[in-house]
Amino acid sequence: MDPRITGFDHRRVTVADGVRLNAAVGGSGSPIVLLHGFPQTHLMWRHVAADLAADHTVIVPDLRGYGDSDKPADPDGTAYAKRTMAADVVALARALGHERFALAGHDRGALVAFRAGLDHPDAVSHLALLDVLPTLDMWNVLHGTSAAVGFHLYLMAQPAGLPEQLIGASPDAFFGHFLDVWTRDPEAIPADVRAAYLRASRGAVTSIVADYRATAGIDVTHDTADRAAGNRLRMPVSVLQQDWGAALGYDAAALWRAWAPDLTHATVTCGHFMAEEAPAEVVKALRALLTR
Repeated sequence: MDPRITGFDHRRVTVADGVRLNAAVGGSGSPIVLLHGFPQTHLMWRHVAADLAADHTVIVPDLRGYGDSDKPADPDGTAYAKRTMAADVVALARALGHERFALAGHDRGALVAFRAGLDHPDAVSHLALLDVLPTLDMWNVLHGTSAAVGFHLYLMAQPAGLPEQLIGASPDAFFGHFLDVWTRDPEAIPADVRAAYLRASRGAVTSIVADYRATAGIDVTHDTADRAAGNRLRMPVSVLQQDWGAALGYDAAALWRAWAPDLTHATVTCGHFMAEEAPAEVVKALRALLTR
């Protein structure tokens, strides 16, 4: 059996026609939803969630297409649009009795959280985004040989068929690569947790690729429309990132401020998986956000 978040119950909640999310729920108090990244599951929040549960209701789902949540087919390229996945999150919170909630996301989950903040400002009270850039900015800063760091983005942007076949031929090597190279403290992801991530990802190649493919397609369309309309995040926003701006030549805080006028931006010294490598730092940032 995979590890679990201590003290949390697990539920399967219907969020759309034919789609149920697996979610760990614990604690009591004002609600906060935590969204995981790639190639992980809700388990990445285990330390942060347990701490926050002391005074918050903490809801930690597997995103659609990941972990033990449903993995619908994607015949028209919309099933894994961040708009669709954000609607899942709002429906999940509502089904659990929360019309308004704080929201934090890491990596892929941060892109879903970003879209939820734009599409559902009345539902999202506070927004935390960990180690991503907004989709449009992400594609714009990847250029030249420095873009090699994001090779997986280009691979999974290809038409259906080839990426799934290549990744499916050796999924543990593919997904394990990111768990290795994006972590500065390997002990932050112990063997049983790593095995859980690989098991989950191995069984979700098609839906994970669909999620990434959407980020090279329909997500760009949605974000471009918001930028043209001048839509911005209305709630307090906190961003924690590695110093990718220094590495790739851009001002991360300035890029985020264009989307989020009420912004706190900070860089971290740990690796990408900061909720596991530096959970106390993440908790401190989330608690500070919730007081704004």
